[in-house]
Parts: sequence; structure tokens; C-alpha cells
Amino acid sequence: MKKITILVGILFAFFWGSVQMAFANSNDPVGMMQMLANEMITSLKAHKTTLKNNPKLVYSLAYKIVIPHADLDEMSQRVLPPQTWNNASASQRTQFKKEFTDLLVRTYASALGDYTDQNIRFFPVRGGASGKDTVTVNSQIVRSDGPSVAVSYKLHLKGSSWMVYDMAVEGVSLLQSFQEQFRQKLSQGTMDQLLKDLREHNIKKPRRS
Repeated sequence: MKKITILVGILFAFFWGSVQMAFANSNDPVGMMQMLANEMITSLKAHKTTLKNNPKLVYSLAYKIVIPHADLDEMSQRVLPPQTWNNASASQRTQFKKEFTDLLVRTYASALGDYTDQNIRFFPVRGGASGKDTVTVNSQIVRSDGPSVAVSYKLHLKGSSWMVYDMAVEGVSLLQSFQEQFRQKLSQGTMDQLLKDLREHNIKKPRRS
């Protein structure tokens, strides 16, 4: 869990740092991500004095601004072994998606205080996004206290909207990191046990308001 917290913490800098981009068109994936960043940054700055003492506020902002643009159905399915997902009941899948979403948001919030004042440079999608239904958006976090960090985001079209379904820091995929963790847990127990472990982990911190 510590490795994933660090990974997502760096990733959260995308929504917290000052963003430098060449695109402003919300119809392209890079422009969409800039709009998310701008909205999140504005909201965080407006509540800057209360953030550290009010984790529920961070959860609420993430659920309101970020989560609607993440393909949680796709992420939830990909993060589990195919056999586990295929054998899970509809109720188990729904519960897993809920707990996995809470886990992502809690990891964001727990890492918020560690990553501030970064500058983010985004790069054009290689070959452009026109005519594609899956793209990778590459970026670079420029830090004043250390070397730059390469961050990439995988998005695909779902209907007419670009949705994030994976992200990687220095080549380390968020989904793959969770896959390793869940695979280990499932090797020692059942899907119901995994759900129980996730619920217990998530309930340790305040739920969103």
C-alpha cells in the first residue's frame, strides 16, 4: 500500500500544481485534463486553510471533479484477475467498484500534503488524437526539491467523452500496482474476503461528506 500511496501522491500533483499546457480545447484529451486540473486547483485554493484538518473536503472534491472522468467500470475489471471478475456476482462487482473507488480517493487524500508547488508540463499526443479511441497523454512534473518525474495517462473514448482508465509514474502503472496487491490477497482468500479487507481498510478513515 505504501508504494501505491507514493505513486498516487505524485499523480495528485497533476491536480494540485500549476499546469502548463499547449491545448485548451476540451474536445481533445489533453484539453479535458487541463479543465479538470484548473477546476481542482481553484477548489483547493479556495479551501486551502481547512484542507489538512478536513479530509472529507478533499474526498468530496475528488468525487465531484475527478471521479466522473475516470472509467471506474473499466478500471475495476482490469485491476482484478479475469477469472475472478468473470466468476464474481453482479453484487460483488458493484461492491468492489464502490470500495475500489473509495480506496483511490483515500489514497489521493492521504498523499495531498506531500506534493505541492510542482509545475506540470504536458506534451501533445503523439500523432494527434483525431480518429483515435485510445491515447496516451504524457506529462512531466518539474519539482523544486528533486528531479523531474514522468507521468503518463491512458484515456479512451467512452461514447463522446475521454475517460482515464490507467496512469503511470516513471513507467509504473497504477493498475498494475493494485493488480499485484489484489492478486496476492486473492491467492490467500476469496472475493468475499477481498471485499471485507477493502471495507475494513476504507472505514479506518472518514468517508466523504
